[in-house]
Amino acid sequence: MIATAAVTAAASSPLAAQANVEVLNEGFASLSGLTDWDRINRSVPAGIGWFQGNSDIFGAQSGAANSYAAANFLGATNGIGIVDNWLITPTLTLSGLTTLSFFTNRELVDGFDDLIEVRFSSGSGTDAAGFDTLLATIGGATDFPADWQQWSANLTVEGEGRFAFRYLGDPAVLSYVGLDTVRVVTAVPEPGGLLLLASGLGVLGLMRRRERQ
Repeated sequence: MIATAAVTAAASSPLAAQANVEVLNEGFASLSGLTDWDRINRSVPAGIGWFQGNSDIFGAQSGAANSYAAANFLGATNGIGIVDNWLITPTLTLSGLTTLSFFTNRELVDGFDDLIEVRFSSGSGTDAAGFDTLLATIGGATDFPADWQQWSANLTVEGEGRFAFRYLGDPAVLSYVGLDTVRVVTAVPEPGGLLLLASGLGVLGLMRRRERQ
């Protein structure tokens, strides 16, 4: 509530002129080479974590055909148990209004209910704890997109933070998903605007738009 009120005040004040700064732009050309991202598999029993995309299932949203991150039902060993598979961004320095955007896709197979949660944690860390802010749920009760679709979420935060993509569920109803072109843009306020952007976190909402391929 405090953060939401701060954003409203900043948006209506001439002192809150802002410049956008891109602090993350990842297309997953080499997932294994991303040493500043964390792949944490909390599945029971743990199988394979997030892996390089398989172009035989579907191609990437952008770049080389396999340049995306993927996860599937084998996050739990032999596809038995519970999948709880995390892909976590580096620690980012954020200032005021911030937008996370990304693309998702899934294997076009009927009868499965893939699910990704998008979460945020203030501060830094090296595990999957602290991601208490749920920004979006993709799939589950609603259909997971079966072609590349862009999503975005806006929030207000001052200081360090990380975003997490959590693939989870019963492996019997999971198939295969992809994640591509993850971008984070944060606003750097003018000095007067800093007074209006109170420290805290406010989720303003989730928006999605389909980009025709």
